[in-house]
Amino acid sequence: MEVDREDGRTQNQLRPLACSRNVLHRAHGSASWYQGDTKVLAAVYGPKAGARKNENPEKACIEVIWKPKTGQTGKLEKEYEMILKRTLQSICILTVNPNTTTSIIIQVVNDDGALLPCAINAACVALVDAGIPMKHLAVAICCCVAKSGYVIMDPTKLEEQKMKSFAYLVFPNSVHSVLPEGSVQGEPMEHGIVTSVTHGIMSVDDYFYCLERGCAASAKLSDFLRRSLQRHPTDSSKAG
Repeated sequence: MEVDREDGRTQNQLRPLACSRNVLHRAHGSASWYQGDTKVLAAVYGPKAGARKNENPEKACIEVIWKPKTGQTGKLEKEYEMILKRTLQSICILTVNPNTTTSIIIQVVNDDGALLPCAINAACVALVDAGIPMKHLAVAICCCVAKSGYVIMDPTKLEEQKMKSFAYLVFPNSVHSVLPEGSVQGEPMEHGIVTSVTHGIMSVDDYFYCLERGCAASAKLSDFLRRSLQRHPTDSSKAG
């Protein structure tokens, strides 16, 4: 079933992508990530000596701070912090720098849909820019299910508001040539999944269809991420 989207995209088509590294000079690593009119900045500070309270001192600690475009941090931002923290913990090698804390600051510049996946993508690039050892890279995508049953990828804010449910999906992407020194050279993990978060009412069949379409769409994101990271840190990368 063909679906007419206001911006002219097909159901599975992503918005134009853009990424830059080393955009904040005082951070140990930083990145900006655009998907259409959604823009997020990510900054990495650390690793700094000392783990946070209630964290395992035998492992490195990941701290995520989400800063909205305007206003105070609320319940939704706290949920995003938790999801982002768990996602980054699963792709970083926490045994390399035990009893340290690495802070990732997410600054929302503009939200026009799929905000959390954009933040995850930005954070991943910023971690590479900071030289944090990682098991593998990851790419995030948002899939939405409409009341009539069709599925669209990478929604705008307006499209999100019209959907009955959506899924945030994070897929692993092994790209050994651009990982920081000290990262694990393991088996390819393209067919796994790192994080899966759903909102709204979604049937099992809808979820697995989102998973299938998301995995297919992540290939373009993975290719864009690889090309972005292989460029010079001060260069920007764009994809239509």
